[in-house]
Amino acid sequence: MNPIEQTIKKRKFKKFTLRGLGVEDLIELSSKDLIKILNARGRRKFTRGLQQKPITFIQKLRQAKKSIALHEKPRPVGTHLRNMLIVPEMIGNLVGVYNGKAFNQIEIRPEMIGHYLGEFSITYKPVKHGRPGVGASSSSKFVPLK
Repeated sequence: MNPIEQTIKKRKFKKFTLRGLGVEDLIELSSKDLIKILNARGRRKFTRGLQQKPITFIQKLRQAKKSIALHEKPRPVGTHLRNMLIVPEMIGNLVGVYNGKAFNQIEIRPEMIGHYLGEFSITYKPVKHGRPGVGASSSSKFVPLK
């Protein structure tokens, strides 16, 4: 191959793996096998058992995924459960995570497995530093009021 053909050659994207398992393998995992893959905090959460709210949330996600046609995105499912761990079953779903004011829409991707929903919905507005105001410091004494 000449150099031009090599640059035009299709790029190969890196396939996502989590602890050596691909996305298809992760989705087919049983809950006991999933616990072995998660970190210590995730293992503890699942071994102590899930309450009713996370179970009903997962059921709503299943329903949303079931009710769509092929190659369409499911309808968003809103939740206040910021402490819900993302499991492989959620991949591809749209989730509205409440941040205290509004529901931020998130599409669950394979890289998010093992993280909490709250990590992807920021609860504060980041500070944008502008000019210092009156009384900010001695170096900014002269700031005209008008």
